[in-house]
Amino acid sequence: VISSVEASVETNDRYIVLAQNSNQLQNVVNRINAVDATVLYEMAEVGAVIVTSSDAAFKNNASGIRGVQSVIPDLVYNFNIPEPEESISIDALDDPPNSGSADFYFDLQWGHNAVRAHDAWAEDIRGQGVRVAVLDGGFDLTHPDLVPNINFGLSTNFVAGETLQYALPDAFSHGNHVAGTIAAAENDFGIIGVAPDAELVLVKVLGDAGSGSFGNIALGILHAAAVEADVINMSLGAAIPQSGIRDADGNVLLSSKDVAELRVLMNRVTNIANQSGAVVISSAGNSALDRDKTSDLITLPADMPNVISISATSPIGWATDPANIDLDNLASYSNYGRSAIDFAAPGGDSVYPGNELCSVAGILNPCWVFDLVFSTGNQGWYWSAGTSMASPHAAGIAALIISENGGSMKPAQVEAAMRQRAERLDGSGRSASFGMGRVSSGY
Repeated sequence: VISSVEASVETNDRYIVLAQNSNQLQNVVNRINAVDATVLYEMAEVGAVIVTSSDAAFKNNASGIRGVQSVIPDLVYNFNIPEPEESISIDALDDPPNSGSADFYFDLQWGHNAVRAHDAWAEDIRGQGVRVAVLDGGFDLTHPDLVPNINFGLSTNFVAGETLQYALPDAFSHGNHVAGTIAAAENDFGIIGVAPDAELVLVKVLGDAGSGSFGNIALGILHAAAVEADVINMSLGAAIPQSGIRDADGNVLLSSKDVAELRVLMNRVTNIANQSGAVVISSAGNSALDRDKTSDLITLPADMPNVISISATSPIGWATDPANIDLDNLASYSNYGRSAIDFAAPGGDSVYPGNELCSVAGILNPCWVFDLVFSTGNQGWYWSAGTSMASPHAAGIAALIISENGGSMKPAQVEAAMRQRAERLDGSGRSASFGMGRVSSGY
């Protein structure tokens, strides 16, 4: 769950410097080195650099360099990722639940029923030949459900002071949860991803505790494009007032011009990804906002033209009657709006009233827990909910569609196929809650 209008921000010494065009970039880099700053990363594809400077006057000084279009503070957004609702440790596997699948927790994954993943598998469409980049926080690189599908050589970390490996001492790993939903292997263990034969490229752009900057996200998108990812999943984002951001004392942290220029950067990098052949998918946000009535806000990256924005659906009381409960209610927290949502996908919810116990696949929990999305964590598995959980279901479906086509499709073709196969839940045309429908394999 990494999207909130109320996400707090912190200043740092990093800036994104956008050149007026790529041809001006080298001159900009040369001049930046002369104004008390250090270039950390060059993004030649989009005519930008990420720099650090402790000089309070750096933004003003750098803005005057010939060829510079803008200097944007690369703020750190503290997205306050929640702890898991319920978790299961790998150590608890001596007594696995009874399941029809050898992957003993597969029966907890109601989202796969909703998107008809197993029906595609029956036709030997499993994501084979498709590369999915997961831009997120840290990952458990030893998890048995993920190891078979991780491309360790292409996976990378952009968070200073941390490694790709999730390092916090808890069961929670947002990145692992997302990656598992997309492509946990069908290996007679744990869970199964929507596209269990897809290849995972893990790209760390957020810290383990949930903080991150758009500079790192831009780097991650460009990396995914460079390694020829077919699908990019970003279960992340922030809704930013177009008027800018101020601190509690009224000081400007991000001006309206900065917000506009940040949008330019994100548009450039997502265009590069799209041109490279990647379908770019992102969570729509968890603030229950009617985006048709929030013209003062922009949600990045979900609002970019070449990004597919996903709202969240959920059952209410699935464990009480798994065969008959509707799986497609709009989640209580999900953003919505015809202007903002492209598709919906399973994200889970906790609105089921009461706290009575239910049992599914041999697991006993309060009934509402089973309405959440179950996936891989750090050294285990856990339930969570959010548009962050919906986006990887959609990414998995995109991987299945590309796989069905032999492993190669243009992004526009993939989106058209997703639109043709989606289940319309709210009449014809674009729905405020579900966009063009809840994603489905079409089988």
